[in-house]
Amino acid sequence: MHTSGQRLAIVLSHPTQYYSPWFRWLRSHTSLEFRVFYLWQFGVTAQHDPQFQKTFSWDVDLLSGYEHEFVPNISRDPGTHHFAGLRNPLLIARLTAWKPSALLLFGYKWSSHLRAIYWGRSRGIPLLFRGDSHLLGRGAPPWPSRILLRILFAQFRAFLAVGAANRDYFTTLGAPARKIIQAPHSINHALFDPKLDAHRTAVDALRTRLDLPAGWQIVLFAGKLVPAKQPRELLEAFMAIGRPKTALVFVGEGPEKAGLMEHAQSRPDAAVHFLPFANQSEMPAHLLLADVLVLPSRGHYETWGLVVNEAMHLGVPCLVSELVGCQRDLVTDGETGWVFPSYQPAALRLTLARALDDLANPGRREQLRASVLSRISHYTYAQTTAGLMAALALNSRRLNN
Repeated sequence: MHTSGQRLAIVLSHPTQYYSPWFRWLRSHTSLEFRVFYLWQFGVTAQHDPQFQKTFSWDVDLLSGYEHEFVPNISRDPGTHHFAGLRNPLLIARLTAWKPSALLLFGYKWSSHLRAIYWGRSRGIPLLFRGDSHLLGRGAPPWPSRILLRILFAQFRAFLAVGAANRDYFTTLGAPARKIIQAPHSINHALFDPKLDAHRTAVDALRTRLDLPAGWQIVLFAGKLVPAKQPRELLEAFMAIGRPKTALVFVGEGPEKAGLMEHAQSRPDAAVHFLPFANQSEMPAHLLLADVLVLPSRGHYETWGLVVNEAMHLGVPCLVSELVGCQRDLVTDGETGWVFPSYQPAALRLTLARALDDLANPGRREQLRASVLSRISHYTYAQTTAGLMAALALNSRRLNN
């Protein structure tokens, strides 16, 4: 892929297990000259995550294979949980010294990002925006916020939409259709490859650890155990079904865990297991353990749900609520998984029972797996990169006209 000598500066809060492999792929598969400016060291140094209730760093390589630098953060309380959590006075000087021809931002809710937007606009540097917000479960923001966001979004030359709900978000807030380029959320398929023998060996070890007999159906929840992800509702739905030779496995940490474990103990006949937080290199085996991954999040909490991408690359179908950001793109009810309406109290139980019935039929199970793998094949780094290149080409044409 050619980029006509463009220099792209990417401003990102911190290294993540999702974007760093993409940057490495981008460096090795394109001629684009880019540098990532990180504003915080979360993920590469051991730090405490209040929702996971755990201090950790990611156990996969987040920094090699692409050009990057860390801009010092002077915030007294660094992080993405508040406006002043990313305060990087040297960012503008670093950007100025690098002399980008375009600027890509992954957010706007922090002090440093707003300064970068002002800097880029004042110098006529095209601004690109990538985010995954949606309006599912909440509708459009009130008029004062909508007006401010319309003014803010008017500063950008292009928007990289990760999916249908995200595209609707940009459109509602005034972004014209010609500026919105599809650049789907994607993950590192090289890690989430079901053919890797190491994953299969790790799955066997997990089954032995949990004493899960061969032939049992496994329902899996993987993520932060917080109310917005509805792990308690999933536990209650599972116990209400009372299906024999079926187990529910929770993978993760969070404030809900103690209550979930206590509730599960009240029904010793239900096969409910709890595994600790799994780092990124461990996730493929945990997901391959599952017959179905369940992500029942409510509200606008789940802007996308990249664990769904991970599971689908492994051929695992998913059950999600209609409020999960990726649902319209990835999970079609009865085709690549199952979807339940979050506003109906009994819907999760009924949909989970339907999913387990489907998966008990070998022919239906293989049909689902084939549909899952076909759908997720369009959500790779190649497609994401094509969207980025289209946005850069769009800006280049405008500058040349």
